[in-house]
Order: sequence, then structure tokens, then C-alpha cells
Amino acid sequence: MPEIQAFRGVRYNLGQVGSLSDVVSPPYDVISPEYQDELYKKHPCNFVKIDLNRIEPSNDDERNNRYTRAGRFLRKWQGEGVLFTEGDPAVYIYYQDFSYAGRTYTRRGFLARQRVSPFGEGQVFPHEETMPGPKLDRLMLMAVTKMNLSPIFGLYPDPDKDTEKLLDKAVADKTPLQAVDKQGVVHRLWPVTDVALISALTALMGPRPVFIADGHHRYETSCKYRDQVYDSGILSATHPANYTMMMFVAMEDPGLIVMPTHRLFRGVPEMTGGELAAKLGACFTCRVVDEGPDLAPQVWEEIETEGNQGAVGLFTRKDNCWTIATITPAGQARMAEVAEDHNDEWRQLGVAVLHRLIIAELLGCTDLPKPTYVHLVEEVVSELKTGEYPLAALVMPATVDHVRQVSLRGERMPAKSTYFYPKLLSGLVLNPLE
Repeated sequence: MPEIQAFRGVRYNLGQVGSLSDVVSPPYDVISPEYQDELYKKHPCNFVKIDLNRIEPSNDDERNNRYTRAGRFLRKWQGEGVLFTEGDPAVYIYYQDFSYAGRTYTRRGFLARQRVSPFGEGQVFPHEETMPGPKLDRLMLMAVTKMNLSPIFGLYPDPDKDTEKLLDKAVADKTPLQAVDKQGVVHRLWPVTDVALISALTALMGPRPVFIADGHHRYETSCKYRDQVYDSGILSATHPANYTMMMFVAMEDPGLIVMPTHRLFRGVPEMTGGELAAKLGACFTCRVVDEGPDLAPQVWEEIETEGNQGAVGLFTRKDNCWTIATITPAGQARMAEVAEDHNDEWRQLGVAVLHRLIIAELLGCTDLPKPTYVHLVEEVVSELKTGEYPLAALVMPATVDHVRQVSLRGERMPAKSTYFYPKLLSGLVLNPLE
């Protein structure tokens, strides 16, 4: 069973830094080099200097590098009082107010420590594949800072909204800490030390499974770090390394938005829409929509309205055309053959159909460069106008229910199957690991 705890978080001292909006940052994996520079200039104590310190090729060595610099900044800011440690163990109620597709939402959750266990041995379930590079990067940073720097995003079932009611009641008459990010999302945080509330949350969460929505690399890194502390001989049952910081959000929360992750491919042979249809054969019905990158919103609206995971919008640079390809029963049978190592839930995912059946099997492209991933159709249009990509794909996102189904079957979705919007901020609260 998941085991959650309150913890004495490390937070910014607003009396020293002023506005919280100036010092927090997005998660490290969505920060471009240009935005990294912008955050460096925004405030001398912006959290990016810890979570994603700059690489300095001319100066970096074993003793002075992005990780050691991050550690020095952290210790310096703690020593100067820029960062302070909470006086009592707390859970941190965290709401995000945002707009999406013309509507306003509030996503409700809370931050606490979660006891880590290897996947398959507990009630914490992954849903996406991970890569070694990001895990090594996060492990090196964790070893230097001895902190969880940003929360893992966990989902749990709460059909009766028991936790939501508890959270709303706890913050009803309290003033939050507040930050606004670059997208205009308002992040509200309430540190709560009330023992009765913490006990109630612990009791509610005790029997529930937790599905990782975002932060698979960080969760696996936390398991690895715990193992390293164990190997050192200092790990006890109550050692903080047994835990990781997690944001808990109910799967039924109305503010839980999953955005698509569209793909733009390099290295694919040039082909027209007609040649593409011939390669897809009886596995797909193909319909040419029209010419030009600017037609992407129209294509996406049709796919999204239909809501079919087996429908993909494909752009071919050779003739500048959009084609909507919809899987047929013959295609589903072929998918079952080429993905026999996966279950039906996995084989029905749009991203799985795209990568395993269309790209790898029918187009024969098995060794492509990493695609360019974007979430907005406007970004697809902009990227296509560069002329760099012979093929682009608009693909449906996996849903929260897909996450549950695939995870409980012990499967992992292809990378970038989900993009939960908005992202959680880094630097709101840090979890000490010693």
C-alpha cells in the first residue's frame, strides 16, 4: 500500500526574494536553452540554477560542473536564509488555475512524501517507458543536493471526491502563497501542519493505488538513490531516502487535462499522400484532406471530434498534403501480429499504432532520429513551414483511463504518450533526503 507522510519542506523566504513568481521555474525537461537564459536573468536566485544549471564547456571538469554548481547554490542560499526549512512537518495543498480551449479550470492536489518501491512490488504504477540519460542526470543532481527538487505527479482514484472535499475545506479561509508562470497559470500553495488533516489524508490515501502521470525518470531515480543509501549502510526504516516528493491528484479531478503530443519526423523517405496510402495498404483507409501546413487545425479538429485512437493525421512534404488515415480491421489484426508482445489496451493507443504499425512496420523506418514533439497544432504549422520534416503526425493523446488500464496490466506506453497540462512548478517546495 502507498505510504504518505508530511515533511519539513524547504521553501523560498519571500522576505528575501520578493515575488515567488520570479524564483520558481518549470520542470527541467521543458526548459529550452533560450528560456534557461531568460530564467537566469529573471532573478539571481531563480531555481533554474539548481534544477538545470548551465553547462560551461570551457570551465567544466570533475570538480566544477553543472551539478557541483547547483549544490553550491543550494547550500549558499540555505546559509543566507534565501531558503528555509519548515518548522513542522506539513503537507502542501497545491491548486493550479488555468485556461484551456476557451474554458477555465482548477486542478486540485497536495504534496507529500511517498514511500518508494520498485515498480511491480508495490501500489505505485508507471505508464511510460524511461531512458537512461535523464535518470543518470537526475541521480547525479540528487546525489549532490540530497533533495527532491520537484514533485512527481501521481494520480489516484477518488470517485466519491473524498479528498477534494477535505482539501477545499482545509484552505477555504486561508491565504495561499502564489506564483504565476509564463503561460499565465496561477499556482496556489498552502503549507498545512494540522495533524488532524494530515492523519485524514493519510487514512484516505492508504488503500489507493497511485499511477505516475509525470516524473517516471525521477521516481526511478529516487529508487536508485534509496538503494545507494542502503548500500552505504546508513539507511534505516525512517531515513528520508525511503521517500520521494509527490503531487497527488484525483483521477476524477475536472482540471486533469491531457494534451496531445504531435510528432514531426526527420529521416523518413519522401513520399506523396498517394504513395503513403499505398504503403499503408489495407491496414488503413486514407482520405486526402487538402494541401498546406495551415490545414493542420482543420485536420486535428476532425480527428479530435471523432475521438478515435486509430485515426492519425499525416502530412507529406513531397506534395504538401494532409491525409487522415484510420485503422481498419485488417490493420488491427496486423497490429496484433507486430505488437504481440503487448496487450490489447496498449495496441489500441494512437501513439502505439503510429510508431509500431505505421512508422516501423508499414513504412519500414526503424532507426529514425528522435522526433520533434509539440503539443499545439499551431506549433505543428510553424515547424512544417521550416521545410525540415518529410512527415508529420497528429495523434490522439492517451486518456487517464488508458493510463489506469495499461498500468494495471504491467505495461508501459511509448514515450510521450501523455502530456498533462499544466506542468507542476519546480522550486515551490523541496524535500530533504537526509
